[in-house]
Amino acid sequence: MRCSIKSFQIKTKSRTELVDITHDVRHVVQSSSVRSGFCHVYVPHTTAGITINEAADPSVNHDIIAGLNKIVPFQDGYTHLEGNSAAHIKSSLMGSSITVPIKDGNLALGTWQGVYLCEFDGPRTRTVNCTIIFDGA
Repeated sequence: MRCSIKSFQIKTKSRTELVDITHDVRHVVQSSSVRSGFCHVYVPHTTAGITINEAADPSVNHDIIAGLNKIVPFQDGYTHLEGNSAAHIKSSLMGSSITVPIKDGNLALGTWQGVYLCEFDGPRTRTVNCTIIFDGA
């Protein structure tokens, strides 16, 4: 197995938001010329995450954020001195990475699926690392 790593930056605009990065990840995969393998997408941040979800209806993003805010409110007696404990908890719930198969040189996502950067402590500039894993034989 072989791999290559490419990174890109995303500037978020709000305290909490889901940013569709499917196009950016797809560009990394297509520019790699890898036809078959895996794309591992990872964010090296403790207050951001990565997820796959519906990309056809933007109200889904709103509902996900609203649901997370109900489960983990911004203020709830947290003891973390920086005041962003809710962001750390939400990041842990969403996870910091996903892996998507590569088929015929493209992300093998479902019809309605997209890849999202989950911002929980913005606005910030976030780094997204994409590792393309493939058989180099």
